[in-house]
Amino acid sequence: MILSPKTLLELVEKEKLVENLSERELTNPEGTGFDLRLGEVFKISGVAFLGETHRKTPDIESVMVYDEKKPQAIKIKPGDFFLVKTIEKINLPIDLSAVILPRTTTFRSGLFIRTGPVQPGYSGELTFGLKNEGPVTVELEMGARFVHLIFHEIKGEGSQYRGQWQGGRVSATKREKQV
Repeated sequence: MILSPKTLLELVEKEKLVENLSERELTNPEGTGFDLRLGEVFKISGVAFLGETHRKTPDIESVMVYDEKKPQAIKIKPGDFFLVKTIEKINLPIDLSAVILPRTTTFRSGLFIRTGPVQPGYSGELTFGLKNEGPVTVELEMGARFVHLIFHEIKGEGSQYRGQWQGGRVSATKREKQV
């Protein structure tokens, strides 16, 4: 079952389901979840490895960070790929999971997001891929609402997230054993 904005706001107040929500989301959320904002942009380089038991993610470099006192935007050219992180921090209880979807303006501009599920028990900012698959350069302002997060109730017993990305970690700095 998808949770309503009213239920979500109650969980934000009682359990800090989402921290650092914009005033708009706290007072007038739209649809079936919350819009999340662009907090940090990372360029990736080097090599990556994904094996049966070990992994190594590419090197990352932070190229822009949201600062409410200093408006700035990143220009994303056709073909550019970045890792992006939200301003908001998510604190999922064991009985909820979440799905990250693009806002329609995001894909109407040629930007596509590459995400995975947000598992029960995860706590941290959300990191995922953003690629310009369109033919035009897109200027994306830091702090802009660009994705929508929908929360699902889990029927039965959930399984706690135990992964190494807990806490909003963006990259593995060296080859590591997968949990």
